[in-house]
Amino acid sequence: MGDSEAIAFLQEIVSLYSPSGQEAAVAACAVRWMRRWGYDSAQIDAVGNAVGTIGDGPRRLLLLGHIDTVPGAILVRLLDGELHGRGAVDAKGPFAAMMVGAARAGAAQGLCVQVVGAVEEECATSAGARYAATTYPQPDAIVIGEPSRWDRITLGYKGRLLVDYTLTRAMAHRAGQQETACESAVTFWQAVKGYAQAHNAGKERQFDTLDASLRQINSGDDGLYETATMSIGLRLPLGLDVDALETAIQGWRRDANVTLRGLELPVYAGRRNELTGAFLAAIRAEGSRGAFVVKTGTSDMNVLARRFDCPIVAYGPGDSSLDHTPAERIAIDEFLRACRVVQGVIERLAVQ
Repeated sequence: MGDSEAIAFLQEIVSLYSPSGQEAAVAACAVRWMRRWGYDSAQIDAVGNAVGTIGDGPRRLLLLGHIDTVPGAILVRLLDGELHGRGAVDAKGPFAAMMVGAARAGAAQGLCVQVVGAVEEECATSAGARYAATTYPQPDAIVIGEPSRWDRITLGYKGRLLVDYTLTRAMAHRAGQQETACESAVTFWQAVKGYAQAHNAGKERQFDTLDASLRQINSGDDGLYETATMSIGLRLPLGLDVDALETAIQGWRRDANVTLRGLELPVYAGRRNELTGAFLAAIRAEGSRGAFVVKTGTSDMNVLARRFDCPIVAYGPGDSSLDHTPAERIAIDEFLRACRVVQGVIERLAVQ
């Protein structure tokens, strides 16, 4: 398979608009290319993941990247060596690099390589990864497809907790002393933010901080009752007492209805094992020393690291600062380097 064919595959899957819950066309496309490239098996599983395997060795390598995106269509075009389009970076570029690298490595001796295009990573369900965690065989190593640049390896992600707040209260005269629903909502948000600020005192790395973001806030009334709704996102660091945080949140709600959802615990993987060694060697073969990073978001690594006891990293081409933005794009040269790195990792693991 030449570079032009790898680029054609990347461009095709980026051209297929696939916000969470609408991944069927991309999954079918991936399976079709897997069969074209000689995967031993390729199919769509029970939840809609695209799944292909190469090799039948006793050791198993799981390469899982997500094929859904956040909403927002971007005109797909190649311009000045970069492919523009929703998902080019997050995370169809990393997934395509996995598919290409595995196809080029072929049936590596002693390895069964399973490549998965997972659904619903960009929403709180992570349905594709959760299905893999409860259904797929135990792997010996896992690579999650997420952008970190072609020459960097991600070892950790913060956790997540989502807070939905709703308060409905009978209206009162504005000249009275009753706190409005809007004022109560603001008081709740200030309590959450204050808790985070107290936790973060003296912490310098963002990976170690509790980050609170006010995602949405709305209010209205029907003349009799007023309602305030709010959505808060929390990024959780390692070592945080999540139970204490949840208890505090419920204590601040007063007469509001508060729902906690989307909990993912933070994860940090080891940097000294055969998987990281294979990545560093493959990256060095491409001309860089390589580096380790941690991320302040979440990924399917949070799901799989809790289920499978084996070496795990996240890897993929692309500038993650372009995730979810209108300027999302990936450099073709970087994508092709990542394809070669994935191929090199598989070939190195096969001989260990």
